[in-house]
Amino acid sequence: MSAANGAMRFGIAGLGWVARDYVVPAMAEARQATAVASFDPDPAARIEGLRAHASLEALVGDPEVDAVYVAAPNHRHREIVAAAARAGKDVLCEKPMAASLEDARAMVHACESAGVRYATAFDQRFHPAHLALRERISALGRVTVARVVYACWVGPDWAADNWRADPARAGGGALIDLAPHGLDLLRMLLGGELEEVVALKQRRVHPYAVEDGAMVAARYAGDVLASLHVAYNHPEDLPRRRLELIGTDGMAVATDTMGQDPGGRLTVNGRDVPFAATSPFTAQLDAFARDEIRHDDLHLMELLEPWR
Repeated sequence: MSAANGAMRFGIAGLGWVARDYVVPAMAEARQATAVASFDPDPAARIEGLRAHASLEALVGDPEVDAVYVAAPNHRHREIVAAAARAGKDVLCEKPMAASLEDARAMVHACESAGVRYATAFDQRFHPAHLALRERISALGRVTVARVVYACWVGPDWAADNWRADPARAGGGALIDLAPHGLDLLRMLLGGELEEVVALKQRRVHPYAVEDGAMVAARYAGDVLASLHVAYNHPEDLPRRRLELIGTDGMAVATDTMGQDPGGRLTVNGRDVPFAATSPFTAQLDAFARDEIRHDDLHLMELLEPWR
């Protein structure tokens, strides 16, 4: 069953900043998705307007929940997805799929066995600038190279109680947290599968136990090459989010588009391309509700596994 207006009703598992600042507000704007319930292990974690459940079992067992949005730390994804699948709920899960490849494979098996839909929440596919770029990709001729910078500053003070700096909970650092966004986005823009990945990690600035930066080289179908710089050690006041596609007939540059917000600038062959200021999360949620996305990142995780 769905809401009276036909919207898919979501239960939110995990009430961190992604859910609070982006997912739930996006559902308020979405036409075909709405948030109705939540669960977080911290009983103090609440979002106004959502029915708070005391356990994961209660959330997935709620008859008014059609699907579960997983916004919990990586190491909890397997448990939540398995519970949702057993309850017959579709799943939209934050990237990366899990803290380990074993967990990711188990999640795919759980959803396939239960006959429920699963998709990894790659919101960058739905940023309005990236959608506009995909529509204009032919203006570049035959794309040969892609370059991505997706970096930020995650200092030890902020990371002191942050699961992203804990290898057991995150499964890695900047590489596993940030590179999947760019690698998947290029898969969408280039229209070809990711075939090969090589990575170098660094622990250059911060003293925590995961890498604070990485350089990635990748190859896509058709012999398109890509380079990605991802980092937790890049000052926020420096240019840090950039996407370039270079082809035989020109070049596209997207600046400050990679991220959770809808802004930034896009040029194709030197000309500005306008795009709507809409949340990528809103478009993603509506697409999932329409059964238009089912992609997972298991293949991506398998390619990244040797470099964790």
